[in-house]
Amino acid sequence: MAPVLRLRVGLQPVSRVACFGGLGKRRSESCLCLREFVRMLRPESSPASLPVPGDSSLSVEVRPQVPRCSLGLQETPQSGPSAQAASVSSRPDTSGAAGDRSSSSSLPPRPPSALPAQGSYCKSKRSYAENTFASDFTLGTSSSSARGSTCPQIVKTPLSAGNHQRSGYKSWTPQMEYSATSSSAVSAHSPSVVVAVVEGRGLARGEIGMASIDLKSPQIILSQFADNTTYAKVITKLKILSPLEIIMSNTACVVGNSTKLFTLITENFKNVNFTTIQRKYFNETKGLEYIEQLCTAEFSTVLMEVQSKYYCLAAVAALLKYIEFIQNSLYAPKSLKICFQGSEQTAMIDSSSAQNLELLINNQDSRNNHTLFGVLNYTKTPGGSRRLRSNILEPLVDIETINMRLDCVQELLQDEELFFGLQSVIARFLDTEQLLSVLVQIPKQDTVNAAESKITNLIYLKHTLELVDPLKITLKNCNTPLLRAYYGSLEDKRFGIILDKIKTVINDDARYMKGCLNMRTQKCYAVRSNINEFLDIARRTYTEIVDDIAGMISQLAEKYSLPLRTSFSSARGFFIQMTTDCTALFNDKLPSEFIKISKVKNSYSFTSTDLIKMNERCQESLREIYHMTYMIVCKLLSEIYEHIHCLYKLSDTVSMLDMLLSFAHACTLSDYVRPEFTDTLAIKQGWHPILEKISVEKPVANNTYITEGSNFVIITGPNMSGKSTYLKQIALCQIMAQIGSYVPAEYSSFRIAEQIFTRISTDDDIETNSSTFMKEMKEIAYILHNANDKSLILIDELGRGTNTEEGIGICYAVCEYLLSLKAFTLFATHFLELCHIDVLYPNVENMYFEVQHVKNTSRNKEAILYTYKLSKGLTEEKNYGLKAAEASSLPPSIVLDAKEITTQITRQILQNQRSTPEMERQRAVYHLATRLVQTARNSQLDPDSLRTYLSNLKRKYEADFPRAEQVSGKTEE
Repeated sequence: MAPVLRLRVGLQPVSRVACFGGLGKRRSESCLCLREFVRMLRPESSPASLPVPGDSSLSVEVRPQVPRCSLGLQETPQSGPSAQAASVSSRPDTSGAAGDRSSSSSLPPRPPSALPAQGSYCKSKRSYAENTFASDFTLGTSSSSARGSTCPQIVKTPLSAGNHQRSGYKSWTPQMEYSATSSSAVSAHSPSVVVAVVEGRGLARGEIGMASIDLKSPQIILSQFADNTTYAKVITKLKILSPLEIIMSNTACVVGNSTKLFTLITENFKNVNFTTIQRKYFNETKGLEYIEQLCTAEFSTVLMEVQSKYYCLAAVAALLKYIEFIQNSLYAPKSLKICFQGSEQTAMIDSSSAQNLELLINNQDSRNNHTLFGVLNYTKTPGGSRRLRSNILEPLVDIETINMRLDCVQELLQDEELFFGLQSVIARFLDTEQLLSVLVQIPKQDTVNAAESKITNLIYLKHTLELVDPLKITLKNCNTPLLRAYYGSLEDKRFGIILDKIKTVINDDARYMKGCLNMRTQKCYAVRSNINEFLDIARRTYTEIVDDIAGMISQLAEKYSLPLRTSFSSARGFFIQMTTDCTALFNDKLPSEFIKISKVKNSYSFTSTDLIKMNERCQESLREIYHMTYMIVCKLLSEIYEHIHCLYKLSDTVSMLDMLLSFAHACTLSDYVRPEFTDTLAIKQGWHPILEKISVEKPVANNTYITEGSNFVIITGPNMSGKSTYLKQIALCQIMAQIGSYVPAEYSSFRIAEQIFTRISTDDDIETNSSTFMKEMKEIAYILHNANDKSLILIDELGRGTNTEEGIGICYAVCEYLLSLKAFTLFATHFLELCHIDVLYPNVENMYFEVQHVKNTSRNKEAILYTYKLSKGLTEEKNYGLKAAEASSLPPSIVLDAKEITTQITRQILQNQRSTPEMERQRAVYHLATRLVQTARNSQLDPDSLRTYLSNLKRKYEADFPRAEQVSGKTEE
């Protein structure tokens, strides 16, 4: 123990050491100051235990009768006008709070080299406690009682230790405590995004500004777009982001006068935290300043894009101010990747369609991976997995970008050495995005956890940079433009500069290792010897203590003749383990010296009083080591901040290569084909990718052909014949093609879809008090309001929730509206009356699923054999519902009466829907014209082949409709 005492005396300043040892005392003192300060400001409020920034173990204690908790001076909307007026009039100067927060004697000064430049964003953020910002937040979560009043109740602040209203909620602790280890793949999709949303007022209503930041990735995404009264784009974007918290202006949620946008968001995101802050913090001027101060040089062109985007600038101002408040940490100057994304760069898939198509979550069992994401996800890194998820939800619409990805997948499939070499290197990368997020944050308080996290992530950074050369060597001989571009980005000299600077301070042997004791050892000895004399002494002391622990356990093993071994866990520290039979123990009991005994089968875990004391000495020594290492690491990071921007390109490169490798891997497991992009949707022998993964045998393949001339397909067939599966199959193939993957077919051609809509589900919705029919109507109304000529629309059995006449009427009206668009529509129905709409509209095609009738000799009845094959024309199956009823236990007399009534109704309807020869002629001319237009656009035939094709087209036209020509000839005579 003597060396540790000498170390403490020798260190200057002593408060630097005391700040770790006396951390609990300092926090409690700061907490007391804050409590007294709040009591002074709000004498009428009930006592609450306010959280100290950076301390996630403290929670806000709210009495059950108090509906909301407000941090600071701002009163909740439930407060009366008099209370609000009193609050405003009694608001004192808050400079005292800033003094309490920043002048603790136990807080050590930051080394000058680690401080940001004067006049920077960090300096302005340092003074945030001197204004009234903290008093202007209202923090909380939405609740069921709040939904009745359209304004979510506030129950806990995000700074509290837990939130029981949301499953899987993580406490708001500074993100530097996360580690970019491979284990983070488990939580790769856990919510970590904070979004600020603001809407224009007056004439600008409907203009939406959004800013979002992932707390695991130092990237801010800005969006601004015009939305309609349904706010479909806002809801879809938020669903894709899957936010942990949504920030809005307090003027949007005034009780009794909340905006429609706020109401819709609270209805669609019931389990997401909502925070309202004063409108003045949505300041576009501040937003532009923050971007100028924080954006890296490589992405500074975003300034030109957003200079006139006032609403997204206002959103980013509020977002960054709030992130500083909840995170209690700052971002280093010129350290963030900031980009602008409009709504026109990707295809839109609404949340209902994503659920119906099972893109991410299986509808039967959310735990299994029978989804499109599960089919394609062979990624090796958390970043690759996140990129795949976002691409599935937002497919690309730019054909050139898609083809560049397809070229890469093709080269990976053709070059086996490249595929396996790249896969081997990519698998060794950690979560680069999360690593970056931790490195660019500057904590306001130096804690043990902050120190340990910085050291850990510097080791991870060294590990990541050492993989750049192997990745570059693997990509050296690539041919495709995208892979060549990624190879070029890896030749950036800054990778070598950062690694060289790290190696001057960090040991060459320091690297990422699995196991908490291994990583602890790596952190202790990360810094080279002879850089800090006191650090070397502290490490020798730590080694001696560890050796003493091992020696003590060996002595105990000899003393009691037991097979004891030293074990370690992050929670218990060093402890003793033993695997033995009870017969080896005296009276089947361990010696009384051993305490805290736990037993699992024949394995015992325990400790002793002396070992507990040794662990305490070990932890004390470890804190000294971490503190001094942290000081060295901070100085090193301040030197490499100017070069760290190249890591954004590395992160993008790794995640994209990981996703492309995943696409190639999926292709090797099945016979997928490269898609083409034209103005036609043509799939030859395509099959359902998820069904292929589930079923033992390969699913039945079917053809699809949709053009502008025949853009509306009506599909009929008995129940269970495969209609719904076929519709989902087309949508999944479309999405796979637009993200750059091969598709399950023998040949495929796609038209880019800007929107994908589905109406497939038949469930009711208890939460919104919607019946099956009402839910159908809401979904179809959403499609009709938002569909355009470039949409892909899939509708499965519309109008089933009401009577037949109304159902047919609604279906007919919806079909006529969709026929006025050039959208590609597939409409599956049991209403055979709809099939005759092709008499009036030549761009309608009828398709049906074939079935076969097999005699059941044992029961002397016919059974239906499903072929799952799609054919052109109307279904020949009549009254298959009656056949299903006949196969059940319905009385024969009822079935017979039902058949007679059905026959009479069908005869009456068909008399009014017979086509004339003139209609057939017009239809033939229309189809001939569309074929000629399509040939002119897409034909790559040589002149002779084209002449032959046109001759065949003419003969086919003349042969198919001789009757129409005869009628025409008689008319001319």
